Amino acid sequence: MPVFKSDFLRVLDERGFIHQISDPEGLDALATKGQICGYVGYDATATSIHIGNLITVTMLYWLQETGHKAITLMGGGTSMVGDPSFRDEQRKLLTVEQIEANIESIKKVYGNILRYDGSNPAIMVNNADWLLKLNYVEFLRDVGRHFSVNRMLSFDSVKLRLDREQSLSFLEFNYMIMQGYDFTELSRRYGTVLQMGGSDQWGNIINGVDLSHRMGGPQLYALTTPLLTKSSGEKMGKSASGAVWLNGDLFSPYDFWQYFRNTEDADVGRFLKIFTRLPLDEIAKLEALGGSELNEAKKILATEVTAIVHGRAAAQEAAETARKTFEEGALADNLPSIEVPGSELEAGMGLLALVVRAGLAASNGEARRHVQGGAVRLNDEAITDERRSVTLQDLSPEKVVKLSLGKKKHILVRPV
Repeated sequence: MPVFKSDFLRVLDERGFIHQISDPEGLDALATKGQICGYVGYDATATSIHIGNLITVTMLYWLQETGHKAITLMGGGTSMVGDPSFRDEQRKLLTVEQIEANIESIKKVYGNILRYDGSNPAIMVNNADWLLKLNYVEFLRDVGRHFSVNRMLSFDSVKLRLDREQSLSFLEFNYMIMQGYDFTELSRRYGTVLQMGGSDQWGNIINGVDLSHRMGGPQLYALTTPLLTKSSGEKMGKSASGAVWLNGDLFSPYDFWQYFRNTEDADVGRFLKIFTRLPLDEIAKLEALGGSELNEAKKILATEVTAIVHGRAAAQEAAETARKTFEEGALADNLPSIEVPGSELEAGMGLLALVVRAGLAASNGEARRHVQGGAVRLNDEAITDERRSVTLQDLSPEKVVKLSLGKKKHILVRPV
């Protein structure tokens, strides 16, 4: 990788964002010369984006922070097809209403990370504005003719699925054409020259670069970030209860804080560079800490990332909740909680079923193994009897039951 002259690429390089660039020298020269416009596309297949998307949104943050124009492209059109990249089966087709509702929900997160007002504001656009208005035959003649089926079949995202003899619908096969066309359309409308994304999007992004060239358009550039894994090799982004979503109603700020607080020692420095905005010299000092002091670096990491996604007040509240729970042993009111009908507790609810309902295990079998291993506690008392029932008699003076898995996962059970 060359030594970059532009602030934008230098920052991305120093913080570990860069995996591939289609033309490093050309993009660096362009970003050094003046303002460039870049974007990342996000399909609205859920009501929230997840922690993997946070990496690319952060790349847009640094694009904007270094004086360039950032665009968040909402996939109102492409979400109607679904990206087949590295998926074993076709995505469930969503209705227009579902897609629109998902977009409205997702927008809330972007406003916490990027500036959409003031000087050099970011821009949010929706590819439904042009994709849903295309004339199919004209689109095939003007755009589709520039795509080689032979080349499309060679992309890993498609090839791996076909090698497993899994069906790839014609609908899905059109996705990469639509994404390539997005790039040329954004180039025409906003002067966009750069598309960024995860490493799994390299083939789709390069399609847009090639399409612009074949249609006589300007030189465009592709930049991807590595697939983020933990030092253990595990893919980042999953918790015991599922995906690490950025919307607080799906994954609470406290759980989000705890997710980063539990970062493996070897990953602290890397995650501080990628997910926070702390200066690199400060990160170097935190990374150099050892022993119990490294736990303080993890707390700083958790608080800084949570502040970016959920706001500083929510981050400080999560940190204080954790402090009371783990350092004082107190019962913090704002621990994650679930509601259980009082009638169920009155009759006696099986411990295993409660562990599953609280999201601390995926099945009774997994819950049983946790109990047998001594990892489950009720009101801080270890429970080893898998046949144990939880009743109203287990309520604390605060009228809740504190259910714990290990030392770091706690759920309050509230009767209603």
